[in-house]
Amino acid sequence: MSSLLFSPLTLRGLTLRNRIAVSPMCQYSAADGEATDWHLVHYGSRAIGGAGLVIVEATAVQDIGRISPQDLGLWKDSQIEPLARVVRVLKQHGAVPGIQLAHAGRKASVPPAWQGQQALAPEQGGWQTVAPSAVAFGEHYNLPTALDEAGIRGVITAFVEAARRALRAGFQVAEIHAAHGYLLHQFLSPLSNGRDDQWGGSFDNRVRLLLEVAGAVREAWPQELPLFVRISATDWLDGGWTLDDSVLLARRLKELGVDLIDTSSGGSSLQAKVPVGPGYQTAFAERIRRDAGVASGAVGLITQAAQAEHILRSGQADLVLLGRELLNDPYWPLHAGRELGVSVSWPVQYLRGAPAGSAAREALG
Repeated sequence: MSSLLFSPLTLRGLTLRNRIAVSPMCQYSAADGEATDWHLVHYGSRAIGGAGLVIVEATAVQDIGRISPQDLGLWKDSQIEPLARVVRVLKQHGAVPGIQLAHAGRKASVPPAWQGQQALAPEQGGWQTVAPSAVAFGEHYNLPTALDEAGIRGVITAFVEAARRALRAGFQVAEIHAAHGYLLHQFLSPLSNGRDDQWGGSFDNRVRLLLEVAGAVREAWPQELPLFVRISATDWLDGGWTLDDSVLLARRLKELGVDLIDTSSGGSSLQAKVPVGPGYQTAFAERIRRDAGVASGAVGLITQAAQAEHILRSGQADLVLLGRELLNDPYWPLHAGRELGVSVSWPVQYLRGAPAGSAAREALG
C-alpha cells in the first residue's frame, strides 16, 4: 500500500517531498533577533532527518512583538542574512524552508519558557506590550497598551515588510501566526478584544486585522509561493472563539489567497481546560478542510507513523505538523518510512546506520 504521508504535496508552484512538516517551535536562542549557530544546527538536522517542510519558529515582525528578548526577528535588514544561512542548509538537504511571522502582543516581554512566564521589568530588558485592549493576559504579565489606529496600521505594515525580508532570505512558505493567544488571535477572540470601534465587537470587526494582514502579505508574497495561516480553532472557553468562527474565518482567508490553515487551539486564557491527548486537534483540521474547502494542517501530539498516515488517509488534513516529537527525534521521518514500508532516501553519510534489510541500507552495498 502506498503511503500518503510520503507522497508529494503541491501548493501553488511549490512541491513538498512529503507531507511531514516541522511545526514552528520557539528556541529562545537569538541575539538581537538574529539567528545563531543553534538555529543552523537545529533546523538543519530536521532537514537532514527527512522532513518535507521546515517552518522556522515565530519570528517577530516588530521588536515589541517578541515573546522574549531571545526571539528571532525580521523587523530590520541585518536579520536577513543569519536566516538566509539557515535557509541554504534546509534547501541543500531537500526541505522546503518556511517561516512563521508573528507578533506576541500582550504575551510579550517575558523570559524564555524554561525561566517561567513572569513579566520582565525594564531593567531586565522588558518593554511596554500592546494589545487590542488594555487587559493583561494574567497576573504575572505586563498591562498592555491598547493599540490606536496608527499602531494597528503599523502592525499591518510590519507583517508585510517582514514577509519581504523573509523572501529575500530565501523562504518559500510564509505562515502568519494568528493562534495561541498572540496579537492577531487577541483581536479575534472576545476574551481579549473589548474594543467598540471597527477593530472589535462584531465578528466582522474582530477578524478585520487578520484579514488585512493576510491580504497585504499575500500581495507582497510571490503568487507561485504558498501562504499559510495558523489559527487556534477554539479558545476552549464559553464566550470565546469557536470552531464555527474558525470555519467562517477560513473561508474568508481562502478568498484572499491563503493556501493552508494550520489548525491548532487554545492560548487565549489561563482558565481554559484543554483535553490534551493524542491527535486532540485533528477533528478541527478535518472540519475546516471539509466545510471551508481549504487545505488544512493537523498538529498536536501526533507521534506515530501510523497515526500520521491515518490522519491523511481519512481526509482529516493535507499536511501533518510535528512539534515535540521532532524535538525528541529529528530523524522521525526516516524511521516513519521504515515503519510504513516506504523506501525513504537516507543521507549518504548516514547509510551505515540505516536499518538492516532496508532499501537505504541495501544501497550501501
